[in-house]
Amino acid sequence: MPDRTRTTPTTSATPATSATPTTPPPTPRRSDATRTAILDAARERFAADGYERATIRAIAKDANIDPSMVMRYYGNKEGLFAAAVSVDLRMPDLTALPREEAGRGLVAHFLTQWEENEVLTALLRVGITNKSGAERMQGIFREQVLPVARQTCPDPEQVPTRAALVATQLLGLALTRYVLRIPAAEQLSRGEIEAWLGPTIQRYLTAPSP
Repeated sequence: MPDRTRTTPTTSATPATSATPTTPPPTPRRSDATRTAILDAARERFAADGYERATIRAIAKDANIDPSMVMRYYGNKEGLFAAAVSVDLRMPDLTALPREEAGRGLVAHFLTQWEENEVLTALLRVGITNKSGAERMQGIFREQVLPVARQTCPDPEQVPTRAALVATQLLGLALTRYVLRIPAAEQLSRGEIEAWLGPTIQRYLTAPSP
């Protein structure tokens, strides 16, 4: 009599593994890519042509976009310039100088910066009339001049005030000598500027509070 018993084939059970869902990386927005292309093209064009000769049309062409897109994101050339440029003031270590020479040393350093760094002078010119340029200049002084003032200031709570007073002199010098080009300011030698302005900066940095 045939055996009618059915045998169920055995299968090796594979333990279930819980797959951890992977989140795909976010897709960059088209606007981000456009902004990056504009800023890259602007930096190269400003470096090659300078601020005055660089044009929105040339920058847009370099970025392979319509000029209206540049205006849409940055408003005008001044706003684009402020967004594109970065300035390193290469601030000196004032603690390496005799304390009484800190003011004169800082004036000498900034004279070199204003005379050799065209981007810094152009940014000052833009900052006079453009909000973005003004904010960028404020950020540069806040991030780079404040720490230097902190090196010599006798009262830590007065650091922002003293740094602001230092900025009034350094920016005023740059404005009159390199932007407005007032003849009497242009005709001063570096030594004369250091001699006149150094003691004022020194007082702002190290003198007791009045």
